Amino acid sequence: MTTPTISADIQEIERQVTAHSRPFRALKEQMQRVIVGQEELLDGLLMALLANGHVLIEGVPGLAKTTAVSCLASGLRTAFQRIQFTPDLLPADLIGTLIYRPGTGDFAVKRGPIFTNIVLADEINRAPAKVQSALLEAMQERQVTIGAETFPMADPFLVLATQNPVEQEGTYPLPEAQVDRFLFKIVVRYPTPRQERQILDRMSKSNAVITIDPVMRPEDIASARACCDEIAMDERLKDYIVNLVTATRDPAQFRVPIAGLIQYGASPRATLALAKAARARAFLDGRGFVLPQDVKDIAPLVLRHRLILSYEAEAEEKTGDDLVRTLLEHVPVP
Repeated sequence: MTTPTISADIQEIERQVTAHSRPFRALKEQMQRVIVGQEELLDGLLMALLANGHVLIEGVPGLAKTTAVSCLASGLRTAFQRIQFTPDLLPADLIGTLIYRPGTGDFAVKRGPIFTNIVLADEINRAPAKVQSALLEAMQERQVTIGAETFPMADPFLVLATQNPVEQEGTYPLPEAQVDRFLFKIVVRYPTPRQERQILDRMSKSNAVITIDPVMRPEDIASARACCDEIAMDERLKDYIVNLVTATRDPAQFRVPIAGLIQYGASPRATLALAKAARARAFLDGRGFVLPQDVKDIAPLVLRHRLILSYEAEAEEKTGDDLVRTLLEHVPVP
């Protein structure tokens, strides 16, 4: 697929993109004052903010996962709550509960810390499944039911969860239904030696505290999302997105050599996520239209956690990233 002819409509969209993306560029600059490297992580957080999606961040301890989320929250003029997930955490500690009032003889709702704009669910896989599942309604329906009452979540509302790899001691795998509700799964890797030297120079002093200035308001996020929705996407590119997701369920249809390696493919939620995230990628690049490369760039973030691998894949030591890479190599690009 070649770059589309720049029509007057697309030129107008690009003018709007340029205007509405300024706060996002300023926010990334603020985050880079603290975070060295980790471009995929920083861009993924900004794309999730644009696409109104939740993010699961995985990596071994010490790779600035929590720091990155805290920096994002500090750069927004919104409410923020950090919730430390532990084995003894209860669902009521997260969403709230009913409190009996002896004076009136009735029950009052005490809202939990989830009622905020940005939720940092720190080490989410340290808590058992019943606590993790308490997030399902809030993440998908953007509401919480306590007793007989249902309360809408704030706008914006994002769950940014960190987790250590499940091989680490004392962790619980997340339920598949919850994992599917994350727009992205970002895997944070070790910095390069050059980046690690920058970290050493910047943060090794005992009083090394770098402040983040709030540069984005909720109305900036809302207007940027509206602009992002207008970014042009070619019909053939929409078909490409559908084909990628379909190939996870029926690889033989596209002659992808992964037969027997995927037990369950991606759901239609992945199709929607690919489209929204591709537009967000184009927005951050200052374009008014989506390219096939945008889809290919964000496909690992969207698909790696939505593929349930078979025992055969585990025996062959295949990962979700390996299968996504094979999909991108074999599904025809328009």
